[in-house]
Amino acid sequence: MEEKRMIQVTVDGADYTYPSGTPYRTIAADFQDRYPCDILMVNRDGKLSELHKLLDRDCSLKMITAQDKPGIQSYERSAVFLMLKAFYDVAGRENVEHISVEYSLSSALFILAEGNFTLDQDLLERVEARMRELSALALPIEKQSIGTDDAIELFHQAGLVHKAQLLSFRINSRVNVYSLDGFVNYFYGYMVPDTSYIRCFGLELFENGFVLRLPTQKDPNQLGEFRPSSKVFRELYESTLRSQALNASNVAELNAAVSQGGVTPLILAQEAIMEKKIGDIAAEIASRKEVRFVMIAGPSSSGKTTFSHRLSTQLRACGLRPHAIATDNYFVDRDRTPRDENGNYDFEGLGAMDVEQFNTDMVRLLNGETVELPTFNFKKGAREYNGNFLTLGEGDVLVIEGIHCLNDQFTHSLPKESKYRIYISCLTTLNIDDHNRIPSTDARLLRRVERDARTRGHSAQATIRMWPSVRRGEEFNIFPFQDSADVIFNSALIYETAVLKPYVQPLLFGVPRNSEEYIEAKRLLKFLNYFLPIPADDIPKTSLMREFIGGGCYQV
Repeated sequence: MEEKRMIQVTVDGADYTYPSGTPYRTIAADFQDRYPCDILMVNRDGKLSELHKLLDRDCSLKMITAQDKPGIQSYERSAVFLMLKAFYDVAGRENVEHISVEYSLSSALFILAEGNFTLDQDLLERVEARMRELSALALPIEKQSIGTDDAIELFHQAGLVHKAQLLSFRINSRVNVYSLDGFVNYFYGYMVPDTSYIRCFGLELFENGFVLRLPTQKDPNQLGEFRPSSKVFRELYESTLRSQALNASNVAELNAAVSQGGVTPLILAQEAIMEKKIGDIAAEIASRKEVRFVMIAGPSSSGKTTFSHRLSTQLRACGLRPHAIATDNYFVDRDRTPRDENGNYDFEGLGAMDVEQFNTDMVRLLNGETVELPTFNFKKGAREYNGNFLTLGEGDVLVIEGIHCLNDQFTHSLPKESKYRIYISCLTTLNIDDHNRIPSTDARLLRRVERDARTRGHSAQATIRMWPSVRRGEEFNIFPFQDSADVIFNSALIYETAVLKPYVQPLLFGVPRNSEEYIEAKRLLKFLNYFLPIPADDIPKTSLMREFIGGGCYQV
């Protein structure tokens, strides 16, 4: 018998040796006691590898758990696969017409299910029990490469039409599919090795579907809190219905419109829907005679600036005179800016704002006084006064955009009836297929990569590096206040990823392979491969998309 070659593996700066052909899972088991939760994958020299893969060369390994972004993504994906298998087992495959994973809601995934069954708590309890039974069996989740044509035929026969349509736009001759106890499916991204890794989950009825509750990246060993925003859910649901009406609820349908020359009507219809919504918001503001402050807040790259311009145009059409105010001009001077736990300036916390001066100025304006508004000099890190005087008369309204605009502590002196609060976010309803959703954070990150490169000269690597910090600020300063808004505005555009593709792709290819950001850049590149590109020629100059790709008519 031929003796196996010994291979050097570096983990946490120390060297170890293993025989060639050792599964990464075996190596991970040797280091599991160093981690508070399961090792789900490994990072081998900057490239993700599933645990069933075999050691074949000298390498450095970094263990990936659900406390890492790729880990929690693989856990979510695998939990969806387990849920689908269990649902088919309990309800009977012949009785299930359609199961679709729609969008994320407060540490859970909202799912719709249709077929010859009654969707009630009893059914969900039986499905969850079957999931736990399958988990206890530690059944392998097996990966197999098959011909793309064979995969298309396989999914057609299984009634998974959207997956078959999606793969029909793939250039590659082969595709990876996953199987679990004879149940075959296609997923975008990596999976855990077997069902025993999927232990933390729950199913609950919610609205006209149900939710698959999941753990969070912060604490993968217990379910995340489920406190969904009813207003955000309603906007997501209505946006989904609009996408279905436009025959563009998934990437396959969007690609079909592009390939058949029908994308321009889709773009114009989506823009018309968005303009009507903005017009309706302006009309409601105009009908509330006591409103003098229109407060706009939302997470990064939601299109707040373009939205503010378009809303101002509609307010003028309603007979009002809007005046824009940026809350950034009310930053405290740099030497008074608080610092975070790492000693860096915390520009996103409420402590970075001169709350009292803002309230003083706004109350004086509300009382009809003339106020000199400040301008913040970011180079000097200090507030300046340059003769920008404002007096509010009848019909004047202030359009105020800023991260804290929904937080009552920021506007504590202003009467409630004088404020109209708008929460804007890119709430993506387009999905890859029925079982592979597109996170809204991905859509915003792609927007940010392009805008940062075009307007600030930032590399994609720099944008990806700072994104987790941006997200932490949003979780604390924006998302908790979204339900206090008078209206939710969804800035997502069905066609936007296909438009962004030719802009963002080269930037992502520029992320160095030896950098920590490369894994995320590669994931985004694989994601973009599902889309046929759409040229920007027919996108109106007023479109919110222009804030990110340029060529718009607004100063943004």
